[in-house]
Amino acid sequence: MKKYVLFGMLAMTIHFCTAQDFEKVKKSVILPGQLENAKTEIDKLMNDPKAQAKAEGWMWKAKVYSGIYADEKLRAKYPGAETISNEAFEKYQQMDPTFKILKDNGLQSIAGDIYSTSFNNGVRTYNTKQWDSAGYYFQLAVKYSDIIFKNKWGRDTTMALDTTSILYAGISEEKANKKDVAATYYGKIAQNKIAKIGGSDISDVYKWLVDYYSRLNNDEANALKYLALGKEVFPNDTTWPEIESGIYDNELDAYRKNPNKDSLFIKYEQITTSLPKSYVFMYNYGVELYNYAIDTSSGKKPANSDALIAKAKEKLNKALEINPDYAQADLLLGQIVFNEAVDLKATTKDIKGQKPEDVKKRADIRVAAGKKFDEAIPYLEKVEKLLGPRGKLKQEERTTLKNAYDLLTTIYEQKNVKDKIDYYTNKFNNVDKDH
Repeated sequence: MKKYVLFGMLAMTIHFCTAQDFEKVKKSVILPGQLENAKTEIDKLMNDPKAQAKAEGWMWKAKVYSGIYADEKLRAKYPGAETISNEAFEKYQQMDPTFKILKDNGLQSIAGDIYSTSFNNGVRTYNTKQWDSAGYYFQLAVKYSDIIFKNKWGRDTTMALDTTSILYAGISEEKANKKDVAATYYGKIAQNKIAKIGGSDISDVYKWLVDYYSRLNNDEANALKYLALGKEVFPNDTTWPEIESGIYDNELDAYRKNPNKDSLFIKYEQITTSLPKSYVFMYNYGVELYNYAIDTSSGKKPANSDALIAKAKEKLNKALEINPDYAQADLLLGQIVFNEAVDLKATTKDIKGQKPEDVKKRADIRVAAGKKFDEAIPYLEKVEKLLGPRGKLKQEERTTLKNAYDLLTTIYEQKNVKDKIDYYTNKFNNVDKDH
């Protein structure tokens, strides 16, 4: 008889623990200094599979452990509280995706506690260069800030993102050499077309993404996606054309290695067709065409050298239509015409005779060469007009200006115009000092 009584009492005890409504936990959470009591109670209750089947149980577990996480002393005493709270919150959310029970109990502070404590820990560990820890905490901050903003639990219901947490999650992971994770967070910034965080321009985030996908992952589609977003958000950034060119560098390099350049030129046609406003690609196409047209590594120039040079000029002029201030294109056009003049003048050596007709042929060639030199002058003078009045120049720009002055000096030496020779010689000698 006693055995049956004991069994009945035990059954009653088990039934009581699983059926109660977490009131004891709730009271302990509310009362100051009672979090540890709440922890003891919720741990005991949630050992019961029947309690684990209740959304309310996971909600209160998340609340208790988020409170411990938010308390500096308790956080030190019970390490890993954020992990337990996060896991409990996830299980609660699966059972109550609309957060009805949570809102009925006014427990939106669960997300707030995890977010703010994680953010502060992220700042602390970031400042001490603990990149893995900083990444971990900032990612947790991002997760719960997203929950807060999506459900409008914050004071500012118009906010959609905690851009600071997202940015520093990306930076921390990048510094921890977890570039794939960093790309996820940087991508979130770019996809939301964020231009400034904390008052600072963040165009470098977009550029990092382009480089990451094009150079490190050979993912042209994503590189172009983030390039387009960068150009949209920062339309006045003058570095986009150069970055755009870099996206295709690896692919173009493969074509350049082939002695037959047909595939290279076909690729350039595809690129310039899909990017008709890219003066850099148009310029690079012109450079490739010209370099191949004058290549004598096989013993002689290509049979269609003249056609290739004409096409190179066409592409370079197209680059100038797109960007009239692109001095590099003017310099190369001037160089091409200058080289044509030099080549033409050199043909006089093939006419050896002294007959009147031979003398006339040589004279006519010199006149034609002189006209070619004259044709080159406006391109080179435009380089001076674009770069000469500027103060400090980039190294590439200084080189461009010096080359223009050198060619102009040589042209006027051919024409024997002393004042022009002296003028451009002096300009050439002072480029590094003046710029």
